Amino acid sequence: MSAAARRVLILCTGNSCRSQMAEGWVNAELGARWEARSAGTDPAPQVHPLAIRVMREVGVELEGATPAPIDAYLDSPWDLVVTVCDSARETCPVFPRPVERLHIAFPDPAIAQGTEEQRLAVFREVRDAIRLRLVPEVARRG
Repeated sequence: MSAAARRVLILCTGNSCRSQMAEGWVNAELGARWEARSAGTDPAPQVHPLAIRVMREVGVELEGATPAPIDAYLDSPWDLVVTVCDSARETCPVFPRPVERLHIAFPDPAIAQGTEEQRLAVFREVRDAIRLRLVPEVARRG
């Protein structure tokens, strides 16, 4: 990341799947221009193991990441705040500094049911959708 990198905060409810994958993608693909962090409005105890697994498949490491509460980031300066679920959009707090907001909703892979392979397929779909839809939108903004 360069000293002039812009900062993006990516929010969802649990900060265990979608926002973690989005943070990983932005840092991997746009790390020279953007620094991404993620948080949740109601953070889960841990990052979902299948999110870690499917991101590892594409060379993005989430091992060691932990869900964070949005309160930890409210006073930080952000250039962009992205909500990746409707719930986070509705409960997104007011930031003390002006910040551009973007909403791109993705289905929650954590609620997927079926065999492990079926659940992995859902996680992969969401992972790939985040890369195809969210990363270019962030890139356009800086």
